[in-house]
Amino acid sequence: MRLADFILGNVEPILAEWEIFGRNLEPGAKMTRLALRDDAEAILLATARNMQISQSPTQQVSESKGHGGAASEESYRLDNASVLHGEARVGSGFNIMEVVAEYRALRANVLRLWRASRPQIDINAIDDITRFNELIDQSIAEAVGSYTSRVDQSRRMFLAILGHDLRNPLNSISMAAQLLSRTTDQHLDSPRALSVIETNTKTITRLIRDLIDFASTGPGSTMPLTRSPVDLEILCRQVFEEFCVAYPHRTLRFQADGDLPGDCDADRIRQVVSNLMGNALQHGSTEGPIELSVASDDATVVLSVRNEGSPIPPEMLATIFDPLTRHTMPDSTAQRVPGSIGLGLYIVREIVVAHGGTVEVFSTAQEGTTFTVRLPQPRPVEGDRQ
Repeated sequence: MRLADFILGNVEPILAEWEIFGRNLEPGAKMTRLALRDDAEAILLATARNMQISQSPTQQVSESKGHGGAASEESYRLDNASVLHGEARVGSGFNIMEVVAEYRALRANVLRLWRASRPQIDINAIDDITRFNELIDQSIAEAVGSYTSRVDQSRRMFLAILGHDLRNPLNSISMAAQLLSRTTDQHLDSPRALSVIETNTKTITRLIRDLIDFASTGPGSTMPLTRSPVDLEILCRQVFEEFCVAYPHRTLRFQADGDLPGDCDADRIRQVVSNLMGNALQHGSTEGPIELSVASDDATVVLSVRNEGSPIPPEMLATIFDPLTRHTMPDSTAQRVPGSIGLGLYIVREIVVAHGGTVEVFSTAQEGTTFTVRLPQPRPVEGDRQ
């Protein structure tokens, strides 16, 4: 059986091998079957059908040099599927080496399965393998090109947002400072100007903190922690009361249940609660309540923040904790809020993971959106209790 015919007759076994390999990669472990396979079937079918199209010697030389062979419809389909695959893998958190590794595994699996199905090799095998490799290389080139283009687009958008969000509070601080320089201490505008300076300084501080946290984490590294005994009910209540003062016109609710000691980095956990509350206020319905709850459940502290309003689109749930991915979405600029550069939920995840915990999100139109953090609770040492 020719290689092209084998591929067309064994698409499902080949895709199963692709899926198994992708799930063994770190980003693939949390992806659905559909997301793992994304455009792989289209790539396979276009490759096989392209192989069935005859080529002239000139076209063969052109394709071997990466300039394309016969300008067929299947060649265009292969390019399009490859471009979509590269873009999708950016949003799924794959790095460029993992994208290339997928193709290496695909190439090896196809040839291995084909060889196992053939009792002997005939004279056409060399031509089939050569053509197959050339088309896979073509697909890799398109996927890598679209991947890097999307990453560059995301980086440019991120830097533009950062520049915009730093410039605005700095301008406000500058104008408030000029106002103070022209007024006396008793002037009615002085308290307002000082408030503007304080608010915008906090905004800049938060942006810089998020950038430092983002820069300090990466593959194989974890968020640095300074652990100490903490009463998580008191910590959460303090953050909650700060938000009540800052948002007097919103409905905020707090509930605590059980004994809530923790061995954690208090500043980092406060950052988790603050980021989740801020996210709920930013994206939740202005009429609905924001609910913060913390409870003990079988040696685990369960912290959740819930809001009402429009649910998170299902296609965004798999990557909502990944950094920068929302800046690759066409409508991201219109949806974002000044002072947020899209790192809040990523930092939440990194802090929680560093504590040995988990964070997940559940979102529907009927039940609203709930972010749930689970942190291991320290067990009492024998003799601690009086």
